[in-house]
Amino acid sequence: MNNSIYLRRRVKIGLPAAAEPVGEPLPLRCVLTVVKNLEPLGFVFSEALLQGCTRLSLQQLASLYQQLRTDLLKSRGAHRQHQPMYAGFPEQVMELSTAELYINALVHYWSAGQYLPPTEAREREALREEVQPTVIEVGTEAEFEEIFRQLAGANTSLSEQDREDLAWFVRTYGDGIQRLLPERIPQKETVAYLASLLMEHTSDAAAFLERYCRTTTDVLRLAVALSGGDVSLARSTRFRNFYRPERRLLLGLLERQASLTEDMLRWKGRWIRLGEKLHPGEHCETYPRTAAAFDVLRNDLPFTTFNSRVERALTEHRVDVAVEQLASRPGVLARRLDHLLRLDPDQPQPVLKAFQATAPQVSTPVLLQLLQHFRSRDEAPALRVFFPKGNVAKSRAIPNELPPLPEAVSAGAAAICEAALLERFSTLPPLGRVYLDPALKEYHVPFGARSASRSFRMVGRGSRLPLPDCTVLRFFVWWTNGQERTDIDLSATLLDAEFNYVDVLSYYHLQSYGGCHSGDIVDAPDGASEFIDITIEKVLEKEVRYVVMSLTSYTQQPYCELPECFAGWMARQEPGSGEIYEPRTVRDRLDLTANTRIALPLVFDLVDRKAVWLDMALRNNPRWHNFVHANLEGIQLTVRSLVERRLPNVHDLLALHVRARGERVASPEQADCVFSVENDTPFRPEVIAAEFLG
Repeated sequence: MNNSIYLRRRVKIGLPAAAEPVGEPLPLRCVLTVVKNLEPLGFVFSEALLQGCTRLSLQQLASLYQQLRTDLLKSRGAHRQHQPMYAGFPEQVMELSTAELYINALVHYWSAGQYLPPTEAREREALREEVQPTVIEVGTEAEFEEIFRQLAGANTSLSEQDREDLAWFVRTYGDGIQRLLPERIPQKETVAYLASLLMEHTSDAAAFLERYCRTTTDVLRLAVALSGGDVSLARSTRFRNFYRPERRLLLGLLERQASLTEDMLRWKGRWIRLGEKLHPGEHCETYPRTAAAFDVLRNDLPFTTFNSRVERALTEHRVDVAVEQLASRPGVLARRLDHLLRLDPDQPQPVLKAFQATAPQVSTPVLLQLLQHFRSRDEAPALRVFFPKGNVAKSRAIPNELPPLPEAVSAGAAAICEAALLERFSTLPPLGRVYLDPALKEYHVPFGARSASRSFRMVGRGSRLPLPDCTVLRFFVWWTNGQERTDIDLSATLLDAEFNYVDVLSYYHLQSYGGCHSGDIVDAPDGASEFIDITIEKVLEKEVRYVVMSLTSYTQQPYCELPECFAGWMARQEPGSGEIYEPRTVRDRLDLTANTRIALPLVFDLVDRKAVWLDMALRNNPRWHNFVHANLEGIQLTVRSLVERRLPNVHDLLALHVRARGERVASPEQADCVFSVENDTPFRPEVIAAEFLG
């Protein structure tokens, strides 16, 4: 069992077998000492875990404590020393004049980051705030192994952290991983990644490949995975040289596919490059269809594709022909449904009839998103935001100019989606009596985690998390130099209720609206920190509603090239008490590892007292300058589009399941099954994706 994975995903750990001979139980005071040492990090043991630890030997307990402490320090960002430019932050910054701050900054820049302002020794009071600790529970081997099944069976794309956890299971279990494989793996990207792991770490992956590599693109993804590339196919891959058995395997899988040439044409450039490694001409007698398909690609031989037939029908406004073609591919029909209905909104019946016939074959995530789209189509926000292949670095927001549809047409499409989902969910095991927390409406369904940052808790983008009782929001960033001097700038952009720019707290503006910045550090050979304090009431007095936390790589290194860079925020009731960095007050901490130079972790809605989860990584535009003012238009557009964006929420998804296979009750005490923020329902994306989006 890997307690690091278990702790991060379930806030649970497994205990080692009791030492032999058992003898006298370990004194409770030894276990309580461990708990006391972990309390400053904001964690305590459950009663069951306390009792379980008394059955361990002193050596086992010490080893468990060391591993726990290492993992918890990292989860809170406390594994690094946090020393800002002004060690007396925030009081010292607020006491200095603008001229003094300016001169100190100039000297710091002139010294290439070597000079730091002198700081008077100030004794800091102990933390007076009461922080509700997180309880660590004791878990079982079976529950730990269920994490693998849920990750593998999730009906959404996986994050980098998800893939690493899957890899640990396959490497560790070897051939034994076969018993943990779920009955169904709906995500093609997961199939390809798992297949590559099974080929590397098990003795027989043939049965898995036979079952799951069912399309030509599945084979392409497998080749990409074996080459260590992006299985989403959003980025090109440099294919490695394959061993002869691997070449025969890939060519054999291709030979079995039905629409071989047409599917290969969808990724023509990729297949041509892959063909250079597979050498299909050498095996033309064994795999003749595959060799012929590569011949079409390489020599541009004429070939009529499905998409070309559909596009021709749409261009000629022959909706009936287009619908007839699309009916053979239910997923494509579903994604084009709005377009088809707009072509002839007065005669929607043929389109809706075809969709109704094919809806049972459309994936749950697509049906759920269509349901939300048609339910709220006429109330849609002013902006539409797109994430090509889930890549938030390429996000794009445009004005919402969708032509209107008759209300009856939208309602008809939504009704078909709802009926198909209810029918599908009704075949799943009964839930019994269910309590559904209304607060789950604030949490978006985590459809895609492909580009999600590593964090101790993860939710769908756009989710609105309630702020705790606090007077100050304290942002932080820690980083260390890459191959050369690295300067990461932490900023807070202040916007009004209409998303208009009000002010900014940044390296060039340390004091404003009752908030302050800890000072701009431009070199971090041994690591460096920057902080920003936002006093909520004072910024509200200035009619500020939204505070956007943003980070920019001033020296232009992408975050993925840095040894380590993480950011997050604390909720502080009394910011003058305790250390500048108090681990137990950290609410969220994210690792910044994207191949980008601008990151927007969260935006805070101070009027509604909500933290809106963004986890956005934006690509730098070469026409922009390297400070937050130059990026305001992009920041404002992105923030507004995500804050106003309407997506399916966890409550509505679970409500459909309850209607289909349960009975809703009014309180947790009456329920057999509880879905609630209190028991971390929205913070288990792999559970939602595997058990409720299947």
